[in-house]
Amino acid sequence: MNTKLISKNPTAYHNYTIEDKLEAGIVLSGTEIKSIRNGKANLKDSYAIIKNGEVYIVGMHISPYEHGNIFNKDPLRDRKLLLNKREINKLIGLTKQKGYSLVPISLYFKGSLVKVELGIGKGKKLYDKRQDIAKKDAERRINQAMKQKYID
Repeated sequence: MNTKLISKNPTAYHNYTIEDKLEAGIVLSGTEIKSIRNGKANLKDSYAIIKNGEVYIVGMHISPYEHGNIFNKDPLRDRKLLLNKREINKLIGLTKQKGYSLVPISLYFKGSLVKVELGIGKGKKLYDKRQDIAKKDAERRINQAMKQKYID
């Protein structure tokens, strides 16, 4: 099926070690869909929670639609994610373990439907983040040196 990326969470892989991923639908209003089609969605600082056996995404910002008037919803409201009972039970079990969180990784169109890719991640410590940055920097320097060698 045809997918089109709308938004990525820039801090997901920096702050968390993502161990598992799953796809979820999201409940949106009509003006929110129009705003998303215009690319006005942001996943930064968002996370997912489980409340009363349902999964909600918190902190996802969808800008109000310019031509939406009274039908616009609150840009930062909690939005329900669509998962089946087995997936929700799995998430409940994983998030009860120490240190695991539900992190939205990306928001995309799958056909005409909006989907959220959720990651089950464990928070990184500061020294883990530093190691990752050092590793990426070393790989970047190696790639630059290899390119320079081939150019000369």
